[in-house]
Amino acid sequence: MSILGFILLFTFLGSLGALIGGFLLISNKKLALKLSHFIAAFAAGTILGAAFFDLLPEALHGGEKFNINIPFWVLVGIVVFFLIERTIHFFHHHEKQHEHDREIKSTIPLIVIGDTMHNFVDGIVISASFLVSIPLGIVSSLAVAFHEIPQEIGDFGLLLHKGLSPKKVIQVNILSASVAIVGAIITYLLGDIFEQIIPLLIAVTVGFFIYISTSDLLPEIQYEKNRKFAIIKTILFIIGLLLIYFSVNLIGNGN
Repeated sequence: MSILGFILLFTFLGSLGALIGGFLLISNKKLALKLSHFIAAFAAGTILGAAFFDLLPEALHGGEKFNINIPFWVLVGIVVFFLIERTIHFFHHHEKQHEHDREIKSTIPLIVIGDTMHNFVDGIVISASFLVSIPLGIVSSLAVAFHEIPQEIGDFGLLLHKGLSPKKVIQVNILSASVAIVGAIITYLLGDIFEQIIPLLIAVTVGFFIYISTSDLLPEIQYEKNRKFAIIKTILFIIGLLLIYFSVNLIGNGN
């Protein structure tokens, strides 16, 4: 099999593996909807964990190699996401529309964009690894699949929590996951040229994830009125962080 064949096959398998957890969750619609409030807290942990334990170290490593100011591009990601949300709020603002409805309409696109960027970066990582060697590419693909599972569970639950139907959640996540193949093909075709902007893209994605977590997800935990639920959500948030931390450190991040 050619290198491109390996890249396409394992990028597909990596994306499929990452979606397994979400599909298992959504297979029981009633249970998923009941748990969606708690899974949103779990998602806050997995998204922040992915940003700080996985993506940021990778961006800093590449930034040092190619002399890229990573903190600057993380900030760019945060600001861009803020501007996108403000724009969505503006165009969806109607006098009779409830504030919560506006918040939902602005949050869903942000979640999808952030997850899509992350999947794009995953495709880049897998493809770049295969260009080094086939064994490294296989290990990278397995690492991507395994440490993406908890985050995808969080993303599925979060989109359910924000009002998307299970069918729509599946469609959105399949389309988002398919972007990994686009990233893999572009990396294969452009090789060393594209490698130089990878740290920048990763840094922007880190900014996206930080913004989603701190502006939307963490406040839901912070202002939970039910004390029991607040404790449960806090624990789930920490579990989400720890799962990403251990998956990255035990399995590795493809390097």
